[in-house]
Amino acid sequence: MGDIDSSFVQDLEHRPNFRGVEIEQIPVIDLSVSTPTETQQLISKIGDACKKYGFFQVINHGVPLELRQNTEKVAKGFFHLPLEEKRKVMRNEVDPMGYYDCEHTKNVRDWKEVFDYLVLDPTLIPASADPDDEELRTLTNQWPQNPSEFREICREYTKQVEKLAFKLLEFISLSLGLPADRLNGYFKDQISFARLNYYPPCPAPHLALGVGRHKDGGALTVLAQDEVGGLEIALRSNGEWIPVKPIPDAFIINIGNCMQVWSNDLYWSAEHRVVVNSEKERFSMPFFFFPAHYVQIKPLEELVNDQNPPNYKEFNWGKFFASRNRSDYKKQEVENVQIDHFKASD
Repeated sequence: MGDIDSSFVQDLEHRPNFRGVEIEQIPVIDLSVSTPTETQQLISKIGDACKKYGFFQVINHGVPLELRQNTEKVAKGFFHLPLEEKRKVMRNEVDPMGYYDCEHTKNVRDWKEVFDYLVLDPTLIPASADPDDEELRTLTNQWPQNPSEFREICREYTKQVEKLAFKLLEFISLSLGLPADRLNGYFKDQISFARLNYYPPCPAPHLALGVGRHKDGGALTVLAQDEVGGLEIALRSNGEWIPVKPIPDAFIINIGNCMQVWSNDLYWSAEHRVVVNSEKERFSMPFFFFPAHYVQIKPLEELVNDQNPPNYKEFNWGKFFASRNRSDYKKQEVENVQIDHFKASD
């Protein structure tokens, strides 16, 4: 269909609309505060954004701009290598870290290439999504030979973004009326990973998506996007898609499924997608902040009571992750696991 393989073509109702109308924008929050009053205002702004949008942007976040630029530079250097060179570090279901160019979202192929690497190397995850299988397996990173400084720069970048993720986690905990470190223990053996995304120009941007509509599974995502843009989010209020405007040196933060469950639906894991264009390539760098594989996810005890009962049954994060990971590689016969599958019965 058109000038692209049919595996990339979205169903009619999920194709981008390119109206060019900016309905509204997600909040931009300045993290530089110097007084207790400013800190309280910051916490309140973050809480409001998590409720209304599940997305916000942060500035004055502490991640050095030069490091971000250097990471973008080596990412471009890698993705511009010949395909056979990139495929030397190809990932698969057994070794899911490295390069990949056939990722699927909701059973439709994404118009992108990715490179994934772990924060903790090695990392333990469940060997399968089978709830009765207690076996674990070890994941390790694989790194390309070129660009030569790729590994060093990517590791340093992730170290700085991880600090930001923990800072945001504490602000979010405070916004829920909890101690700042309430959620930190869930990340002692985190299975977080970073991703480098490359979206080549697409000859049929009206048919395909860089990433199809989805919600992130983890606690939160810290995303750097370039000036090209393309990220869109669905509004919690009415499901309308709005673009997220690129802001120089800002990071985009979004709430994931774990945080929505912990907050008992007070905070929102928003559906989002990436549109592509026919002229410009686009790069982005998400950091997926994931708990340890053994963490049981359920509404936090402090946030539920007789008047506000838990909306979800408990589930294991590692098994949830393992199940969702399978759908990256091939079409599934059934819908990928979602937190709605763990909704408590009325």
